[in-house]
Amino acid sequence: TLERGMRDALKAGGQVMLLLNRRGFSTHVHCPGCGHVAQCVHCDLSLTFHRAKAALVCHYCGWETPPVLKCPGCDKPTMRYQGLGTEKLQAEIEEKFPDKVIRRMDSDTTSRPGSHERILSAFRAGEIHVLLGTQMIAKGLDFPNVTLVGVVNADVGLHLPDFRASERTFQLLAQVAGRTGRGDKGGIVMVQTFTPDHPCITLAARHDYGGFAKLELGHRKEHGYPPYHRLARLIVRSEKPDAASAFADQLAGAFKQATARASNRASEVRVLGPAECPVFKLHDFYRFHFQLQSEHSGPLHNVLREVLTVSKPPHGVEYQVDVDPYSML
Repeated sequence: TLERGMRDALKAGGQVMLLLNRRGFSTHVHCPGCGHVAQCVHCDLSLTFHRAKAALVCHYCGWETPPVLKCPGCDKPTMRYQGLGTEKLQAEIEEKFPDKVIRRMDSDTTSRPGSHERILSAFRAGEIHVLLGTQMIAKGLDFPNVTLVGVVNADVGLHLPDFRASERTFQLLAQVAGRTGRGDKGGIVMVQTFTPDHPCITLAARHDYGGFAKLELGHRKEHGYPPYHRLARLIVRSEKPDAASAFADQLAGAFKQATARASNRASEVRVLGPAECPVFKLHDFYRFHFQLQSEHSGPLHNVLREVLTVSKPPHGVEYQVDVDPYSML
């Protein structure tokens, strides 16, 4: 359906924008025989294959290693390169539309000074027929000749263990949809998704911000998340997982004792956790986190001051305090 829409738009003289919020060529490299997955040695994350670099890359710490054909786990030549990133998407579009000019816009293609402006200027001048890229093409661009926007795999980021995952997905879909139909020709938005009935997807497709906000705010209020409650996230990390786990338990216990001593309901602070961070190992550090929730900022800051002024981590253990965190990963 998306390919037919692209052909119709290009045949009528329009331009196309495609959003895929994943860089690289193959986003998952694994062995189907033994189940081995190529992972970063410094982070608890799978590596992404970048064909232009001819390397497997960690998108968090930047560690690189040459691609492998033989499985390090079972020593068989069965490694499979799967998943779709912008680099592979570009290769597929160029194969399907050999007579069109296709350009990719992500952090890999815009690292040199001026490259970002050159790509956009060429697209504005009509020298590029199809512009594809990550979220950097979704925001603030005004191209009247764009008559089709396609979102490839809108579910990227939707199911992350972060209470803002739906909000970010809705925001991205609504923003990229606004890149089409800005001229006299009008425009179409096509969204590819495995979860077409998810409220985030259906409401974004209808541009129903009011409906999404009402639904999302209901969830936030029910579970005590911003904007109804203030939130603080504490991250404990160490190169030794047992040391990080022990101090996280100790620190969370201190907060639970401090909140239990508060008799005034207005000063209640809720403690959730600790647990392993969604990205457990990052930059060679093992991480645990827990969160504090309070309806008012005063009690939250009071209990933070009370506990943190007397809680000293042991050697080799660090902690971070993130008030009103932007990310829970």
